Amino acid sequence: MIEQKIKSLFKAHFGYEPLQMELLPASGSSRKYYILETKNKKILGAYNDDIRENEAFLNFTEHFLQCHLSVPAVFAVNDEKDAYLLEYLGDTTLFDFITQQKTTTEFPSSAIKYYHQVLDELPKFQVVAGRDLNYSFCYPRAAFDRQSIQWDLNYFKYYFLKLAGITFNEQKLENDFQELIEYLLQASSDFFLYRDFQSRNIIVNDNKVYFIDYQGGRKGALQYDIASLLWDAKADIPNEIRLQLLNHYLETLSNFIKVDKKSFTQYYYMFVLVRILQAMGAYGYRGFYEQKKHFLQSIPFALNNLNWLFDHVVFPIELPELFHCLQQLPQSEKIKGIIKKVEHQLVVRIFSFSYKKGFPKDASGNGGGHIFDCRALPNPGREERFKTKTGHDQEVKDFLNGDAAVERYFNNVKDIVFQSIENYTERGFENLMVSFGCTGGQHRSVYFAERMAAAVNQHFSVKVVLQHNEQTQLNG
Repeated sequence: MIEQKIKSLFKAHFGYEPLQMELLPASGSSRKYYILETKNKKILGAYNDDIRENEAFLNFTEHFLQCHLSVPAVFAVNDEKDAYLLEYLGDTTLFDFITQQKTTTEFPSSAIKYYHQVLDELPKFQVVAGRDLNYSFCYPRAAFDRQSIQWDLNYFKYYFLKLAGITFNEQKLENDFQELIEYLLQASSDFFLYRDFQSRNIIVNDNKVYFIDYQGGRKGALQYDIASLLWDAKADIPNEIRLQLLNHYLETLSNFIKVDKKSFTQYYYMFVLVRILQAMGAYGYRGFYEQKKHFLQSIPFALNNLNWLFDHVVFPIELPELFHCLQQLPQSEKIKGIIKKVEHQLVVRIFSFSYKKGFPKDASGNGGGHIFDCRALPNPGREERFKTKTGHDQEVKDFLNGDAAVERYFNNVKDIVFQSIENYTERGFENLMVSFGCTGGQHRSVYFAERMAAAVNQHFSVKVVLQHNEQTQLNG
């Protein structure tokens, strides 16, 4: 029924049916997204039976496009307003990019340039677009007000503290919540608050960033969104880089409004605290309650963030019962078990390489894992226009995407790799190596390594490390 609704809308708008339609893996919401393909383009189809939420998204999108912000164009909406077609911006989120580029314990420097782009755009959403946005479309609240903050804090209390087995005095905790709310409401809040401004809601494509999933936006304080981005748990941004990025944001923001850095920072860390609590509520609900294991993997990162706050921030108000609860978390047997599992999670190392230069070396001592030969597939390297490109470039992706032999090869390889991941996870193994080789290690092998890394990230709660062995060619 839903798929037919999306197909009918596509045909009504474009005048023909899509050649292929694929349901994307579910994320944290109940919305359904489909990729609809024709011979030369992709369209994103969306279905959501929450009409008020759709109206917020569609009206915000129209306004943001008028403000020249990088959000997806809307091609068509059905009469019921539960289905719509969007511009397809790509399948690599900023979080995916960080994961793919993180071949060591260091945060990838290549990701920082994208964070700068994001932070250059954020004030345009908050100040420029926020200035004359129609906030009557906001859903479920028009502002990040007392009620909104209370919901977030209760979300943390009921879906994280209680499900994690933390004992607390409920009245004292409620007193702390009210104290925290009163303080936060003193911050200037006449701006657009994106609400879920984090690395999974930012698309990276052709060296540019694009923004999605802002339907929960409302009027609020500037500090909330920058806190959401920089303290995004699994993005795991090192603290010194966080501070650099915060300063970059404040400098950019000062081009739009007058900024008192001292006052901004004082409120900023309290919004960091609230955002971490809200996120932990989501980890508890999706992880403890709905049993979606990959949400539990964010908990150790959130605890590390809380530890940094306690060690480095002088909080302007006293919240004794809340802080007592937070300091109990590492002692929870349930939390200890989660941390132990995360520390011993399977690491899938995905390589691209050149057969001329030799196979990737196996540092784990497990024998090298799967090696897949891409040389029997169409070779972009034979065409002059691709000589200086790699499998990471959109032009090369477009050349390979949709080719029947390429799709058959990838699906067969994916079945083999997924079977190994499932088996290795059940047996408690910690390493799996998957390598793609082609003649020069530049086009096909890179394309498949990138695509496999994205597929594994979408389907499994494992750590993915992506490495392209011919780095000199890729950087050239």
